[in-house]
Amino acid sequence: MKHLICNVADIPATGSIVMPFFGREVHVYRAGDRVRVAANTCLHFGGPLECKEANYDMATGLKTEGPAPANARLMFLSTRVEEGGLYYVWGD
Repeated sequence: MKHLICNVADIPATGSIVMPFFGREVHVYRAGDRVRVAANTCLHFGGPLECKEANYDMATGLKTEGPAPANARLMFLSTRVEEGGLYYVWGD
């Protein structure tokens, strides 16, 4: 099964867009040639992910500095690009 998150053309070259996702939000961004989708959840407080005091490796999701726990990692969603759309996929 799959669920459309956004059109690939809407993803900026730098930074991210925040998209609704089943009553929550996700950050959608580019990491090199790859598109990543991470839950909009702060690993320190559990609120929205603002990255004001923390930095993450955008390819792996690992925290590089900040108040989150030492081995904190962003939670990525399983996605697939098809026909210009970015889809969340499950059960495939």
